[in-house]
Amino acid sequence: MAQEQPETPRDVAERAASVLGPEGDLFEDMDAAGFGDALTQAVRASLASPGAPALAAINLATDLARIPFVATTRWLGGDAEPPLPVDPKDRRFADPAWDTNPMFYSVRQAYLAACRFARDVVGSAELEADEARKAAMAMNLMLDALAPTNFLATNPAALKRAFDTAGGSLLKGTRNFLDDLVNNEGRPRQVDTSGFEVGRNLARTPAKVVYRNDLMELLQYEPRTEHVHATPLLCSPPWINKYYVMDLAEDRSFIQWAVDHGRTVFAISYKNPSKSMSDTTMDDYLVHGPQTALDVIEEITGAKTIDIVGLCLGGALTAITAAYLTQAGDHRIGSLTLLNTMLDYAEPGVLGTFTDMRTVEKLEKKMRREGMLEGKSMAGTFDALRANDLIFNYVVSNWLMGQDPPAFDILAWNTDSTRMPAAMHAFYLRNFYVENKLAAGELEIAGKTIDLSVIKAPTYVVSAINDHIVPWKSAYKNVCLISGPVRFVLSSGGHIAGIVSPPGPKVWHMVADAETMPATGDGWREVAERRSGSWWEDWSRWSDANSGPLQEPPRMGSAKYPVLGDGPGTYVLT
Repeated sequence: MAQEQPETPRDVAERAASVLGPEGDLFEDMDAAGFGDALTQAVRASLASPGAPALAAINLATDLARIPFVATTRWLGGDAEPPLPVDPKDRRFADPAWDTNPMFYSVRQAYLAACRFARDVVGSAELEADEARKAAMAMNLMLDALAPTNFLATNPAALKRAFDTAGGSLLKGTRNFLDDLVNNEGRPRQVDTSGFEVGRNLARTPAKVVYRNDLMELLQYEPRTEHVHATPLLCSPPWINKYYVMDLAEDRSFIQWAVDHGRTVFAISYKNPSKSMSDTTMDDYLVHGPQTALDVIEEITGAKTIDIVGLCLGGALTAITAAYLTQAGDHRIGSLTLLNTMLDYAEPGVLGTFTDMRTVEKLEKKMRREGMLEGKSMAGTFDALRANDLIFNYVVSNWLMGQDPPAFDILAWNTDSTRMPAAMHAFYLRNFYVENKLAAGELEIAGKTIDLSVIKAPTYVVSAINDHIVPWKSAYKNVCLISGPVRFVLSSGGHIAGIVSPPGPKVWHMVADAETMPATGDGWREVAERRSGSWWEDWSRWSDANSGPLQEPPRMGSAKYPVLGDGPGTYVLT
């Protein structure tokens, strides 16, 4: 059987990027969610009913007994079925030695047998659904940590590299480890950020700051075409990370793409909150964020209609703002684009494990003490959810192989974390994840109960097939919550890589050109068509049809809102 080649640092970075997401920074540590308690309960419950553990032990003994015979047979050229098959998607065992060397073959099989035993024992415990999920996740993290690929003596690729470099890789890996121990809280670095600078090769599309308040700066992007569409475009990012994921790098920037395709683009850049902003609420984010931005854009451009593109939590606030303004008789919003946005939190994916009432109450107590939730202190939780991609890949490449972490723009952005104001964050977790009030029509913000069904604006909804932060079938529910015409697009990639999706040979998207949208995501997929190319191209065609005629570009700033400085501004640097 043909073997995959070991991954390069760039391969690791691109795969890690596909599972990154701003909302990974929503949660504290694993202990706050009770993972250790859940695993302990699972073990105790299994021991109380020993039938399933006994059967698991018998299977383990049988598997271990078969391994020497199978390994020897294969080594001698025979054909023997392995006790446990290897997942072809598991890249940890890509090195040919795992198949051709009987010792490494046996180590791998013993590890897989131990994994099955541990999962069978924990899975047999009679626990409530939330506790069972937490126990399973805790066990998977432990098993990932104990994989033979994470140790020099049982990693053939690392041993070969050490031999080929006469020990140089071990020396470099030791230096990397000590540096991470001292300067990165003992975690392997995911990215070399030394080559990235905001305003130089990140967030570099030319812009001016035309407004600033205590919560956000508003950027106006310089026109790059002779004529622009009459309707301006506001980009509403999440405040859980820095805005420039929407303006990442040259030719990898959605904002640049929109400007190059004749849009007058504005973008919100939120302030990184300090403890003094602990009482900032989601009401404040709505009123002093998108609503204020619309006022400024209208005054600068004279436009009576403004489109909005919202990403992730910024997309949820975009929909809330549209409903809020419509309910107030304000019809300035033209069209909506919701990127990897969840409005119905009934099935929130893997992060639902962190949002049971007990966990949220613990986080609320912590935030009341500290006034905010630190972004860096939260990042480890999200890494643990995809430990093989976001932790142990780098243990192997940085520490065992002695390689430098990759220089990759998405990962550099991901390390540029932000903090969460206590009041806003507690409100969000409880009202959205725990009680799902937005979808139920019960969410109260800025004096109004939000009714998403009043939204009749044309809406473009994008989700990514590998997004585990906003599962695409949950994102599809947006179609049923708003009343206007909706185009739903399923993109390749994950939560962020699915958005940073410039045209290229590897990207694809799915669309269904149907007047009536099916009621479920599964129904939509049955009639959808897969097309090569980026959803950016499809969005441009849709946008052209909804953004008004071409005209001269508007001025940069105005007498009331003069240019305050060059983009990307000052808030993004804090």
